[in-house]
Amino acid sequence: MALNPMEQFEVKPLIEQPLLHIAGHPIFFTNQALLMIIVTVASALFLTFAMSRRALVPSRTQSMAEMSYEFVAGMLNSAAGEDGLKFFPFVFTIFMFVLFSNFFGMIPGSFTVTSQIAVTFALASLVILTVIVVGFAKHGIGFLRLFVPHAPLPLLFLLVPIELISFLTRPISLSVRLFANMLAGHTMLAVFGGFVVLLGGAGGILSVLSLAPMALIVAIMLLELLVAFLQAYVFAILTCIYLNEALHLHDHH
Repeated sequence: MALNPMEQFEVKPLIEQPLLHIAGHPIFFTNQALLMIIVTVASALFLTFAMSRRALVPSRTQSMAEMSYEFVAGMLNSAAGEDGLKFFPFVFTIFMFVLFSNFFGMIPGSFTVTSQIAVTFALASLVILTVIVVGFAKHGIGFLRLFVPHAPLPLLFLLVPIELISFLTRPISLSVRLFANMLAGHTMLAVFGGFVVLLGGAGGILSVLSLAPMALIVAIMLLELLVAFLQAYVFAILTCIYLNEALHLHDHH
């Protein structure tokens, strides 16, 4: 990995034989699938264990679980109003999955699920599909008013296609934002880690110089922990904003 910082993002099958075939294409059980299972199980166990006792004086784990509930609920309420609270399980699940995926990716030798564009695009597509279903379920054909801003009629011929294209490109922008941030941070860590190994193995004064990239690794690691949380927050808050548009068309423009 020191010589090839992109090796950490390779999806590799863990079992030689494919699990099944779909349209003639083999489907393997990969390191990506394993980490997604671990993230799902770990987040579910954490919340279940943390809230199992429900003590009057909460423990640290219970406090963390309650804070995560209150954080997402407050974010959803402020962005989408009381009507949006019915989507709390959906938004909370996405937030926790992205958050745990980002944090598990920080473990050396692990795999960063959110560094894969296929995963982030699938999550973003799920969000936009939910927004479309909610919009049509509540407003019917009136949901299309979302793409008609308040403007003079001649300008609508220009603005409506722009609004439509902007909406359809949301899965791309939402997925690329998360994917690119996680990819860039882990690539920098791998590059500086390679410098530490090369300088440390060179001996002499170069071994002392390896302390500089080591210090940068520590700084970047702390920054990546912040980025891991911020990217989960951004993904969740944008989900809330998109749901608000589907619920309250009049608030869009």
